[in-house]
Amino acid sequence: KYKEAARLLVLQKIPHFNAFYQFKINRVAIKNTKSRWGSCSKRGNLNFNYKIALLSPELSDYVIVHELCHLGEFNHSKKFWDLVSKTIPNYEELKSKFK
Repeated sequence: KYKEAARLLVLQKIPHFNAFYQFKINRVAIKNTKSRWGSCSKRGNLNFNYKIALLSPELSDYVIVHELCHLGEFNHSKKFWDLVSKTIPNYEELKSKFK
């Protein structure tokens, strides 16, 4: 039921944010994962949990940008968070809402 809504959301938002980052994306998939909101592979594949469609716009934007930035930094280093902060300056506040 929510899978198609999630696909539309992600496919609309990725070009918006990637206009800033200019990362090469291979494939985008919507999945039913148990413990993750999203993931990124070294091949440039972005995966998102279908439940992203149920999040508030600011939280879904955070998840999308988080995974997108892994295409530039495949870790959670300071460089990674610096990338995230360029389009989601309040990422720390949003990140805390997932705990």
